[in-house]
Amino acid sequence: MAKKTSIFKEFGAFINRGSAIDMAVGIIVGSVMTGLVNSLVKDVMMPPIGLLVGGVDFSQWFFVLGGGEPGATYETIAQAQAAGATTLNIGVFLNTVVSFLITMFAIFLFVRTLNKMRDKQPANTHACPYCTSNISNDATKCPFCCSAVKKVQTAAVEESDLKQGVKKIKNVAKKSLKKIKEIAQ
Repeated sequence: MAKKTSIFKEFGAFINRGSAIDMAVGIIVGSVMTGLVNSLVKDVMMPPIGLLVGGVDFSQWFFVLGGGEPGATYETIAQAQAAGATTLNIGVFLNTVVSFLITMFAIFLFVRTLNKMRDKQPANTHACPYCTSNISNDATKCPFCCSAVKKVQTAAVEESDLKQGVKKIKNVAKKSLKKIKEIAQ
């Protein structure tokens, strides 16, 4: 019984780690996002594209490879498959490709926004002037070639683009409020 308790403790520790919870949240959000993007592609984007191309319903764009009734034509994939035909579902694949591209673009925009929100950290290492190894800015002796080196001043942390933009907006708002108060008096 002691072994089971140990496994449960390990499992509890695994679940309580932040990375496991973050991963679970990511998977849940990803599955919800998948349904949203699939609906966006299938119900909103592809019908107008189909009209532009000549009234094609891409979700029903398929080729019969074999089987089914000889010489029969089928309106939908379901009809063809019900008759025993093997189909190549080009339209379904096309919808999936468009869904993938939209999802990747949304992830790109999300990561790009997160990167803009982060402060820019300065480099805290530099190359040794004697052996060109990468060493800390605070080093007085190179750990690779044992040469005496001078400390390098580390630059200050730069504010993120988002913080800079918010400060600009605040300044504009303060000036506008000041003008409004002057006019109101």
